[in-house]
Amino acid sequence: MQLKTALLSTAVVAALAGLCLHTASTDTPAAGAAALPAAGQATSAAPALAATTAAAHAGHRLSGLFAGTGARPGSELAAASESPAQADASPAANRARALLHGATGQELHRVAADAFVARDVMIDRDGTEHVRMERTYQGLPVVGGDFVVHSQNGELKSISQGDNMRTFGRPDIQPKIDAAQARATAASAFDGAVAAVDNAGLVVFAQGTAPTLAYQMELRGDRRNDQAPGHLTYYVDAGTGALLHTEDRVQTAAANGTGKSLIYGNVGIVTDSTASGFRLVDPNRGGGSTLDANNASPNNYTTGYPGATLFTDADNVWGNNAMSDRASAATDAHYGVAVTWDYFKNVHGRSGIFNDGKGVRSVVHVGTNYVNAFWYDNGGTVKYMAYGDGDGSTYNPLVAIDVAGHEMTHGITGATARLGYYNVKDTGGINEGISDIFGTLVEFYANSASDAGDYLIGEKIYKSNPSGTNALRVMFKQDADGASKVCYPAGGFATGTQARGPNDPHLTSGVINRVFYLASEGAVVPSGFNYTKAQLVCNNDTTIAGVGRDKIGAIMYRALTRYFVSSTTYPQARTWTLQAAADLYGASSPEHATLARAWSAVSVN
Repeated sequence: MQLKTALLSTAVVAALAGLCLHTASTDTPAAGAAALPAAGQATSAAPALAATTAAAHAGHRLSGLFAGTGARPGSELAAASESPAQADASPAANRARALLHGATGQELHRVAADAFVARDVMIDRDGTEHVRMERTYQGLPVVGGDFVVHSQNGELKSISQGDNMRTFGRPDIQPKIDAAQARATAASAFDGAVAAVDNAGLVVFAQGTAPTLAYQMELRGDRRNDQAPGHLTYYVDAGTGALLHTEDRVQTAAANGTGKSLIYGNVGIVTDSTASGFRLVDPNRGGGSTLDANNASPNNYTTGYPGATLFTDADNVWGNNAMSDRASAATDAHYGVAVTWDYFKNVHGRSGIFNDGKGVRSVVHVGTNYVNAFWYDNGGTVKYMAYGDGDGSTYNPLVAIDVAGHEMTHGITGATARLGYYNVKDTGGINEGISDIFGTLVEFYANSASDAGDYLIGEKIYKSNPSGTNALRVMFKQDADGASKVCYPAGGFATGTQARGPNDPHLTSGVINRVFYLASEGAVVPSGFNYTKAQLVCNNDTTIAGVGRDKIGAIMYRALTRYFVSSTTYPQARTWTLQAAADLYGASSPEHATLARAWSAVSVN
C-alpha cells in the first residue's frame, strides 16, 4: 500500500532550518530543493517556510522505499545534508553537540580536549535527527572515534558508536620517532615496489587498540603479482615505530541513445548531445561519465587515469554487442551506473553517492586480462569506478549490473558509515556484504530480461555458465566456494582479515549476505541448487519465512546510513539493524522478529 504524503510537521520544519533541503522525492535532484532560513531568522519567515516545504512535497509520493513496504509513518527521510560542511553548520549539528555533556559525555568517554565535527545529517519525517560525528583530540583526527547522535525534539534517544573509544585515556601528542622512521616502516610493510610514501600527519589511532598517537602514511606502488592499484594507508605508532594498522584504499568486487551492450543486449541509455555529436555523459544523473582507460595498467590510477578518453559517437548508437567495439562494454557500465543511481534515488531518496546530485566517473577497459572491478577514493577529489576486461577465456568484462551496484555502494558506504575494510575485526566483511546486498537489490530493480534478479553476484561475467549457478559469491551459501564463512565464530573475525587472508572481507561477507537472504526469502533453497534447508542455517532453524527483500533492503539502508560506524562488528550490526527494523516497522513487528531469527541463524546472537 502506498503511503499518502503528508505536510511536514512543525517539528520537522524547525529541524530543517539551516539545511538545504534534499527531499526524498522522485523528481530530478534539483526538484523540491529549497534554501531554508537559518536558525534565529525572523519568525515572520515561518509561513513562507511552511509553504515552501508543502510545495516541495505536494503531489509527489515519498521515496519508493516507503511505498509498499509498510514502513511506520514518520520514519521516512525528510531531509539530508549534501556535504560535510553543510552538515557541520546545521542547527541539527549544533543541537547534537549540545547533548554531548554530562551522562552522554561519560558514555562517549569525552575528555576536555575532545572536539566534534558533524559530517552527515539525516532527518526523519517525525523530527528524529541522526547526526554523524567525527572526533578530534587536541586538534588531531581520532581514527575510530566516530559515532552517531540520535535525538528528537532536543532529547537524546541513543548513540551509535564502536568499541574503540570506551576509555578516557588519551596519548601524549608529542611523537618519539620522526616521520622518516614511520615512512620506512610503511615502505617495508608493502608487498611490492614502492613509488611514494606521503606523510598525511599525526592522528590518534583507536581501532582495535587503546588510543595511540600515530603517523598516517599514504603509500602508492605496484603490488607484487597483483594488477590491483596499490594505494594503502599505514598507521605507524609514533612512540614505538610499530605498524598499528593497514587500510587498503582500493575496494574490489573480487570481483536516450541506444547501447548495444555485451551483457544486456540493446538498452536505452542517456547521453549528452553536443554540436559535434554525442558523449557518454548522463546529464540526468549528475553528469556521470564513462571513459576508456585504453588498457592502462590498474596501477595507473592515482589521478583517475588521466589518459582515459571520453567515449563519443556521431549517431548515438553505442557498441555492437561484441568486444570488437570498445563502446559495447562501456554501454554496460554506463547502463549499470544509471540503474544504480535510479535505484538509490527512487527507493532510498539518495541523489548520487554523496547525496549531492553529482554523478560518478566510470572507467572501462582497465588493464590487460584484468579480472576485477574496483571503487577508488583517495580521500580527496579522486573518486571513480574502474572495470577490467576479464581474461578473455573464463571471464567477460566485469561490467554486469550487480557489479556496478556493488562498486557504487562502496562509494555510498565511504560517504556514510566509512566501514573499515581490511584488518578491522568483522568490519570488512560487513562492508563487502553491504555492497553485495545492494548490488543484488539493484539487479532486481533493473528487472532485465537478460539478467533476471537473483542472489548471485557476478554470474554474468562468466563466459560459460549454462546452469547459471557459477558466481563470484552465492549469498545464501557463500561457503560453497570452500573458503567463505557463513556462521559467525566465537570472538568474531579478529585475525586473518588482511587481503587474501583466511578472513579476507570477501570471505567473511558470507555472514551478512546470508542474513539478508534468510530475512528476505526465508530458509528456502533456490531453484537450480541441491542444498537442504539445514545447509542454509547454522542453528537448524529451517522454518524462517522471509518478509521480502524490499523491506530488508530498507532496513539495511537505514542501518548503514544512520547507525553503522567505521568499526561496526557483527554483534553491533545485529543490534543496529534490529533498531532500524524497529524504527521502520515496530519492535513487535514480523519484520523485526524475522530479522532477529536470521541473525541467530548465522550464530550472531
